[in-house]
Amino acid sequence: MSGSGTTADDDPPLQTAVWRLRSRACWTDAAALLEDDAGTVPAAALQRTALLTERCLYTGQGWTEAEDALRTAEAIARSDDERGAAASERGHLAYASTLLAVRDRADEASVALSRSAALLAPASPARPLLDFRRGLIAQNIAESPQAARAAFRRAHAGAATLGDELLLSSTWRHLAALALREGELAEARHGFAESLRIREELGFLVGTAPALISLAEAEDEPEAARLRAEAGRLFRLLGGVPTWLAPYLGPPAQRTAEAS
Repeated sequence: MSGSGTTADDDPPLQTAVWRLRSRACWTDAAALLEDDAGTVPAAALQRTALLTERCLYTGQGWTEAEDALRTAEAIARSDDERGAAASERGHLAYASTLLAVRDRADEASVALSRSAALLAPASPARPLLDFRRGLIAQNIAESPQAARAAFRRAHAGAATLGDELLLSSTWRHLAALALREGELAEARHGFAESLRIREELGFLVGTAPALISLAEAEDEPEAARLRAEAGRLFRLLGGVPTWLAPYLGPPAQRTAEAS
């Protein structure tokens, strides 16, 4: 689900439709395409859960639907890998709830991701995404940049091996954010630029505005203003999604005032 949402065994026309809807912030419509199989096919149930959780993370809405989809995915999981993937989805949903201050579920997120790590086979294709999610917990909740960097690097290497371009765009972005925090501007710009390049090439519109804003944070004016303006255009095009991006779209003085 981290990439285009497909596997080698998926139905290409269906997955193409799911990807196009997902990339344009139409998560509910994308999830509806999987509904017929989601009650009996573990892969479809997991993918539907991931779509609805992403909707929560980008909009702050739809928590009940995501929880229901997750419970279904957990109930029909058969193998350790399927149970491990479902535990990863539970951890990610709990992380999103904590990050957006809907409800503090940090302990649940950590426990679920640890369970996922115990269940997934060492070579499971779900491991790079799990590593990335553990990095998010370390970076944004535990505030442990060293642990976050190690997890993101594992996820980055795994995504490169799998050819998961969208996950690579995310690991580039978060590694760059850590570099920016440490004042490594050249490294940060490179990582943010790679993240943006990949998302533009994939056509992942809903994730392009955040990538533009991230790169703007590492650039000087007037380039930073140009990047923010482009992000604002995409933000408005998609109906104000991601909702948490709004404070970053104004000029620096405005953003400082809003953050205080």
